[in-house]
Amino acid sequence: MIVVTGATGQLGRLVVEELRKRVPAEQIVAAARTPEKGADLGVEVRQADYDRPETVRSALRGATRVLLISGLDPNRLQQHSTVVDAAKEAGATLVYTSAPAADTTEALLAADHRATEEYIKASGVTYTILRNNWYNEVYEATITAAPQLGAVHGAAGDGRVASASRADYAAAAAAVLTGEGHDGKVYELSGDTTWSRADLAAEIAAVTGKEVVYQDLPKDEYARVLTGAGLPAPFAEIMADVDVNIARGWLSKTPGTLRDLTGRPTQPIGEYVRSLLA
Repeated sequence: MIVVTGATGQLGRLVVEELRKRVPAEQIVAAARTPEKGADLGVEVRQADYDRPETVRSALRGATRVLLISGLDPNRLQQHSTVVDAAKEAGATLVYTSAPAADTTEALLAADHRATEEYIKASGVTYTILRNNWYNEVYEATITAAPQLGAVHGAAGDGRVASASRADYAAAAAAVLTGEGHDGKVYELSGDTTWSRADLAAEIAAVTGKEVVYQDLPKDEYARVLTGAGLPAPFAEIMADVDVNIARGWLSKTPGTLRDLTGRPTQPIGEYVRSLLA
């Protein structure tokens, strides 16, 4: 039995959808803090509140493989540890969605991922780690606002991003959860091609016929732009730090592993732009 945590979230729903193409629905369990939100998933839904370990243990009972989709809570390291412990207790293989180069990058965003990976490896649980690069969908608000603003803002310089769609990463997770030969592996997953923020602005301009340019800003100024757009200040600081690390090449690797796992090309950023604006 395969258990998907965070199954009512954006990535979790896509993973469940992919799994249903590969195995009978009876072999899939969706775990969620609020089970009612998963009523439309077409599989059994169990409650798993990361802050209530007994619900996580119950949700994972009988599992042979567990997908731990990393959370967003400030306490997520402790929450991740709860799922790791429950998977170990159930005798299940754990698959974890981490961050690119989590063990070496200086990016603030990766700190909890690095600590979670270390906890997983020390726990003795059988594991596979999926280090997902950026999702195209992360830039939805940027893309939709750019034609009106006439600009894409950032602090990434000419750094490049090898992003892919959430659906691409979901397909890779489903392939690992239903396949063999992945135990103990750490996969760096990314899109087939890279793009710069100036490339993104050019794609938006080409689709809309409006002038859109990339405005590269100092980190602190970009953080203020993000705060002005409604992001909480701590998260804006993390996202501005992501751009600084993009400029250093953090998200530019294209090893082709994502395509190998899914058996299909990844979604280019231009295609995503057209899906939003065309």
